[in-house]
Amino acid sequence: MTEVRRSVQPDMSTVVWSVMGLLVLVALVVLYRDGLAPMVRYWETKEEYNHGYLIPVVAAYMLLLRADAMKHAAARGQWSGLILVLAGVLLLLLGELSALYIIIQYAFLVALVGLVVIAYGWRGAAVIWAPLAYLFFMIPLPTFLYNNLSAELQLVSSEIGVGVLRLAGVSVFLEGNVIDLGEFQLQVAEACSGLRYLFPLTSFSFLCAFLYRGPVWHKAIIFLSSIPITILMNSFRIGVIGILVEHYGIAMARGFLHDFEGWVIFMACVGILFAEIWLFSLLSGKRFIDSFAVDVPPLSDFAAYLPRISTTVPAVSLLLLFGVAGLALASFQGREELIPERSELSTFPLVIKNWQGRETGLEQSVLNTLRLDDYLMAQYVEPAQGYPVELYVAYYDSQRKGSSVHSPRACLPGGGWEIREFSELQVDTVGPDGEALRVNRALIGLGDSQQLVYYWFQQRGRNLTNEYLVKWFIFWDALIMNRTDGAMVRLVTPITTESGISGADSRLQQFARDIDPTLAYFIPRSDEVS
Repeated sequence: MTEVRRSVQPDMSTVVWSVMGLLVLVALVVLYRDGLAPMVRYWETKEEYNHGYLIPVVAAYMLLLRADAMKHAAARGQWSGLILVLAGVLLLLLGELSALYIIIQYAFLVALVGLVVIAYGWRGAAVIWAPLAYLFFMIPLPTFLYNNLSAELQLVSSEIGVGVLRLAGVSVFLEGNVIDLGEFQLQVAEACSGLRYLFPLTSFSFLCAFLYRGPVWHKAIIFLSSIPITILMNSFRIGVIGILVEHYGIAMARGFLHDFEGWVIFMACVGILFAEIWLFSLLSGKRFIDSFAVDVPPLSDFAAYLPRISTTVPAVSLLLLFGVAGLALASFQGREELIPERSELSTFPLVIKNWQGRETGLEQSVLNTLRLDDYLMAQYVEPAQGYPVELYVAYYDSQRKGSSVHSPRACLPGGGWEIREFSELQVDTVGPDGEALRVNRALIGLGDSQQLVYYWFQQRGRNLTNEYLVKWFIFWDALIMNRTDGAMVRLVTPITTESGISGADSRLQQFARDIDPTLAYFIPRSDEVS
């Protein structure tokens, strides 16, 4: 590939190639639009990602600040960047086939880095690595990682928040993520996990570390410290809300005051981050304002970003590549996902052998979060035993592009229940030919009450216990079978003083054996399609 010349005076070839380069960028965005559009919708609808609109703008500002360094980098465009572009296109096609937005979104960034290498070479890409890396903050976490992280932060914030309450002399009892103040109970819900502080603060701390003039280890601490700062301040906020509720009533935990407290805490997090930078500046013998490199170079330096390539072959080649990829995408998008025929769970029998059942249900707010296609929640009792087994089946016709089963391991701690034991267990002679069924087994407790939980994921003929394997097979089966239907099955029974844990195990195992033949009509196997 023709070397990029170090002169920054644009000539006609530079102008032509720059126009072609702009066309390539537009083509890139158009090609990946199906993955980028839902990302933008996340920015609109999820408070945790409202700052997403600012990420590309801030990345552009960071790029301007590196103009002087780019001018002196003697950047040479390299065809090896085409490898990254091809990798990005391949990931795009895989993302479209598997219908997973997250793959398409990361594929976009991979292809973008490849374009940078083609234009400026690896040396040029190294100069502007930070603005490129900053773009990763605009991509939402995969749903299952988000849910798991949220659940963990809820528990951590609850524990530290209760510590704040006890330091203030408030009598309080904690069960899972429920704070019991006696007259009032506060549940640390998903919205109070701290993620709506964590995501914007980590992106802001990355920007501060980039602008900071100082040793690399200072920069690393500035960036990484955003995590403990967020957790501690969110926990402090929960503790303050608890104190206000204790003295002034439950209204202190609702409405405007709750939201206002959130803004105050976020600004306090920013203040602590600045105090940290001020301390580093003091130790380095500099003024606080002098610790930041914020001066935009002269306009003449921006010409360093104009790739001076004497041929338009790279741009034309990329446009042709994107055109072919677009045609391939069009053929994939016409492929209709296979939805197996099955019976609706509303017709699931309430009498199974000796078990007598009654149907219950989920609140609409929960259903809105789960985005189920079908579900069953019912309690069954065998008169000879007298103790109930709750059956919950969550079914999805399609788990593509965002909708998928939620792991009970992340949801069980909600409502105050805590997981006291967790393991895998093999239940023998469950299947029609005597096959064993592997399940997740969780012992959960709320005060003196205990329950035993079995759950597993039935996914297109596979019984899985690992939620990460569930995600892998969703991707794989979407490619190979053009199917992503699946369900999660959960059984819950109380642990009583009469029968103990062994009795609860026997009850759940017998129930699993008794319902297995019936479940087959409602959860399709691998070879059942419409």
